Amino acid sequence: MSVLNLDDFSDLIERPDSGVRRDAEERRERFAVAPGTLGRLDELGEWLAAAQGSVPVRPLERAKVVLFAGDHGIAGLDVSAREAGSAHRLVRAVLDGTSPVAVLARSVDVPVRVVDASLDCDPALLPEEVVRHRVRRGSGRIDIEDALTPLEAETAVRMGMAIADEEADAGTDLVVLGDLSVGGTTVAATLVAALCGTDASVVTGRGGAHIDDLAWMRKCAAVRDSLRRARPVLGDQLELLAAVGGADVAAMTGFLLQCAVRRTPVILDGVVSAACALVAQRAAFRAPDWWLAGQVSGEPAQDKALDRMALNPLLDQGVTVGEGTGALLALPLVQAASALAAELPVRDGAADDAKDAEAAAEG
Repeated sequence: MSVLNLDDFSDLIERPDSGVRRDAEERRERFAVAPGTLGRLDELGEWLAAAQGSVPVRPLERAKVVLFAGDHGIAGLDVSAREAGSAHRLVRAVLDGTSPVAVLARSVDVPVRVVDASLDCDPALLPEEVVRHRVRRGSGRIDIEDALTPLEAETAVRMGMAIADEEADAGTDLVVLGDLSVGGTTVAATLVAALCGTDASVVTGRGGAHIDDLAWMRKCAAVRDSLRRARPVLGDQLELLAAVGGADVAAMTGFLLQCAVRRTPVILDGVVSAACALVAQRAAFRAPDWWLAGQVSGEPAQDKALDRMALNPLLDQGVTVGEGTGALLALPLVQAASALAAELPVRDGAADDAKDAEAAAEG
């Protein structure tokens, strides 16, 4: 197996087709509905046309939710409202159909795929299809040790790439990306602070299940100490993921990069997916053109990351539960944009010109 260099993705990823986008914009000008009256739906329709390389846009018919799961050793410092090592319970709720994302996915008839990257539990607790990609059991406590070995980091990134290929080959036309993790927002804050050059207090939020002031201060200290370990390896994305990431984070980064290679659009959920996207952008500056930000999560690190990537969230409904929920809420909006772009009637330019000429002659 050749050594993986994430910088190679810069040559592999192209932007969505700008020529097709111009064609979509020109087609929009001929809609019977006046330009500008559909607001951001117009922009989304044009983005989808460029991503698909198709005018008119093809309807989104095979969207899928993909959730990467993992436990983070940093959760042992009581920086999360959830018990360290309990991410498998989040997975079980999704599989049982009782979590918010599972309920919403059922309501919009979108399948959910869960990938165990680094859950800290007995594999026998979960189905083989979930655990078969596991890189390791839990990730290291990033304030004092590496999250992963270099080999584990590369294995995780390659696993995410393979999942992206599987989805593209299966015909998935849009991915809703999320995470099922405990301690993940602390890792995400560390990555964003390191990549944006900010202090721990600027990026540290309260997490999906809100923590109290004492837990927030512990979380701030954990991010601060982890930053000391992140800054020396900022020049290499794989080393950064090994030092202060985790197997789920590394897998999501590889997944995002390969989705861009395969021209598969992705809706990002919260701060964890935003942090992975920021790492991926560092490797391939064109990659963010293939992603949408689904929602505002309330995490300051997400705001920093999205601003750096020039991604403007579609929704702000105060949803902080994570697990892909906010991004899935944005999916019907994207589907509506595709339907409008594909099905709204277009004025016949020649016929309209003839009518105008006839009217002018009668005048």
